[in-house]
Amino acid sequence: MADGAPNVASESDIKPNEIQRFGTLTNVPIGLNDNARTQSVAALNQILVDTMALRDLYKKHHWQVSGVTFYQLHLLLDKHYDEQAALVDTLAERIMSLGGLSYATAHDVVAHTQLKAPPTGREDVATQIARLLDAHRIILATCRQAARDAADAGDDGTNDLIVGALIRLHEMQVWFLAEHQAATPLLAKDR
Repeated sequence: MADGAPNVASESDIKPNEIQRFGTLTNVPIGLNDNARTQSVAALNQILVDTMALRDLYKKHHWQVSGVTFYQLHLLLDKHYDEQAALVDTLAERIMSLGGLSYATAHDVVAHTQLKAPPTGREDVATQIARLLDAHRIILATCRQAARDAADAGDDGTNDLIVGALIRLHEMQVWFLAEHQAATPLLAKDR
């Protein structure tokens, strides 16, 4: 190449050698029928891509937060990012344990998330918090429906994961964020 960069195009022409097609199930003897597993894998994959989008939104706002509550929010947003990152792994592993395939890359998130992409630029704190709360609202609605569907299908493991790990964590994070919207003056002179 003219700019001195190596030509790596030939090395990136790797031919796929899939051992399982996306949307199929492997035979995993966990006592659930294929319909229940297929339904749970689809629901969990939706929650997974939305969780990946939310995780990244937390990191964006962690880096770009500003204002008088910078320090507190900077730490809180990073804590929530870490918690969402742990959920990503837990969700993907549940999908795989059901014999399915989890979404795994950024282009999967872009193609399948229900969350609206934020602008590339920096937003004010109120907008950042509103955007995070809206993402949680969408994910919680999806989780609640998926938990009911999993319970109806006899998939107690998926139901337990969604209720015990996801819904409880999302509700806690919503509480922590929503408290930043309280109409409480920062200074005593403004009370």
